[in-house]
Amino acid sequence: MSLTGRSVAVFALGGTIATTADPLTGGLSPALSAEQLLRSVSGLDALGVELRVHDFRRLPSASLSLADLDALHAAIREELDSGRVDGVVVVQGTDTIEETAFYLDLLHQGEEPVVFTGAMRDATKAGPDGPANLYAAVIAAAGPWLRGAGCVVVLGDEVHAARTVRKSHTTSPAAFTSPGSGPLGLVAEARVMLHQHLPRRITGPPDTGGTAGPRPVRVALHTVAFGDDGTQLDLLDGQCDGLVLAALGAGHVPEWLVPRLRRLADRIPVVLTSRIDHGPVLTRTYDYPGSERDLLAGGLIAGGDLSPYKARLLLLRLLSTGCHDRTRIAEAFAAIGRRGW
Repeated sequence: MSLTGRSVAVFALGGTIATTADPLTGGLSPALSAEQLLRSVSGLDALGVELRVHDFRRLPSASLSLADLDALHAAIREELDSGRVDGVVVVQGTDTIEETAFYLDLLHQGEEPVVFTGAMRDATKAGPDGPANLYAAVIAAAGPWLRGAGCVVVLGDEVHAARTVRKSHTTSPAAFTSPGSGPLGLVAEARVMLHQHLPRRITGPPDTGGTAGPRPVRVALHTVAFGDDGTQLDLLDGQCDGLVLAALGAGHVPEWLVPRLRRLADRIPVVLTSRIDHGPVLTRTYDYPGSERDLLAGGLIAGGDLSPYKARLLLLRLLSTGCHDRTRIAEAFAAIGRRGW
């Protein structure tokens, strides 16, 4: 189909795609504006897509905050509510793109696609991928193929759902994968070719006006390692409002950690995930001290197949919107964290 007459809002946040080299040190930092990024994309004008450009932030993605994302969501919502655009492109650094896309996916209620993209190679390298990724992202956001998909990530011409995408390599242009499901589709010949039906989306809780108390909500993430003596868990006690546990294997910990985890789960929600990149936390297979059955019986909440990083964002969103009830939190993780298995 022709994309002529379609309209896309582009929000630039910074990242490798926007970096330039310091002439003295050679070090890279985000400096290019959104307009400069778009001017570097060959063939973009020929698509006939109207671009509404927002130079929203100019930061490395590691320095983006939840406040930045909440402000971004509000700005995106304003554009979509105006009826002027068919979709949105968000351009940012790839270090946190799997988390920022997932967080916005929890908030985004509309049918219009919100497409995240960036670059693995900056413009000073041979074969920078930023312009091609931005070109593909505009196509994906402008067309009708991804309506209802929520937030997606487009890099290397592949379209990944925000819920499943992972950055699986530090430098490769093919760094982004969706373990267990694969990409939703491919951008080719100025269209999106879907490999599978778009998954059913479940968004996060709306803002109910609840309060997390006099300080910001803090959700800690603890990764269990071989021989973990629990000292770090002791330090977290009383210092956070929630905890995500990245356990061994399918949801296991050394047996001597169990009393500590049960004490924590009596006071705050503790979500059980796995430090493994692929696969769900089990719920009823192993049954010994420190197994998933033992931990869940002790009050921990199953995180399904969400990565620890995405589980942390879901728990943070639940707590920050006033949801502190363990049953409701468990229901949210059962709905969002266990789709597809």
